Amino acid sequence: MEESINIIKSANVAEREEIIIDFARWLEKASQEALIYGEGRFAMMSACMAEAMRVNADELARENPEKAERVLQQASAMMAQFNAAYPHRVISRSVH
Repeated sequence: MEESINIIKSANVAEREEIIIDFARWLEKASQEALIYGEGRFAMMSACMAEAMRVNADELARENPEKAERVLQQASAMMAQFNAAYPHRVISRSVH
């Protein structure tokens, strides 16, 4: 994901919007994982940030790329904190 942040300035509007939406999906997944680990506060913050990114993806992609880069850096920093707290998360492969 770090490489996406680095190329956002050189990407066109459609590519920027796709990168922003990918980050939003990443945060939504992290939000679900955080609920499993009892991190309700992080789950709520990441879900809200993901929703805001998804809703404003078009505007972020069309305006100056520095704003989009800052938003992606904030999302990445949130994920880095969660990954530091839970570096060895269990991946469930059970079928229900």
